[in-house]
This record gives sequence, structure tokens and C-alpha cells, in this order.
Amino acid sequence: MLLIDYPKIAVIRPQGSLSGSKALELDKDLRTALAKDELSALLLDLQSVESLDCSGLMAMVSALKLAQTKRKRFSLCCVPPSLRMIFELTQLDTVFEIFDCEAEFEATCESVKEPALAYA
Repeated sequence: MLLIDYPKIAVIRPQGSLSGSKALELDKDLRTALAKDELSALLLDLQSVESLDCSGLMAMVSALKLAQTKRKRFSLCCVPPSLRMIFELTQLDTVFEIFDCEAEFEATCESVKEPALAYA
């Protein structure tokens, strides 16, 4: 028998434009999620985000630094082409772990443990 260990994952799905007050709200949400001890991974799903500015990028960079400090995983998924271009131009695509979809991320979170002891 194999035991599958699924880490505790939180997913945040912002919408619209990540600038100004929306970026501050995102920063707060990311920090709150990462503060939870039981959480081992945080996924930011950007599928419904239409635009972002430097304050939105800074919220994500701050969350990544916080996650690293707390030894937690912080990843992005479903990044629209217009936003992906921003990540590429700023070379943040080499800093963040970016997945095409949530399922692709979840597949990397599965870890197979040693077989459990069998009882006769």
C-alpha cells in the first residue's frame, strides 16, 4: 500500500486589475495566507487578472520572500499572455515558479511515501 501525502495548499484567485488599492488588498491576503502554520504551499491563480502594475508585482515579490523565509512554497498559475510578457520583461519569470494550470501545480505537490507496514 502506498500513502500519498498532499500538502495543505491555499489558492488565491484575484480578479481585474492588480494596482493601487487592489494590490494592497492582494498583499494583505497573501501575507494572511502565508501566516497560517498549517499551510505548506500558496498558489496565486492569475487567470482572471487583466492587468497589473509595479505595486501588484511588489505584492507578489514580497509574498515570495515571506514564503521563502517561512520555508513555504509560493507559485503562480494561469498567467495570461499579457501578464506573462511583464514577467518576462522584468525577468521575474526566472524568479517565480509559474505553471500553466492549477492541475499542473498540484501534480508537483504529490509526494509518495514509503509503503506502510503490512499486517498479517
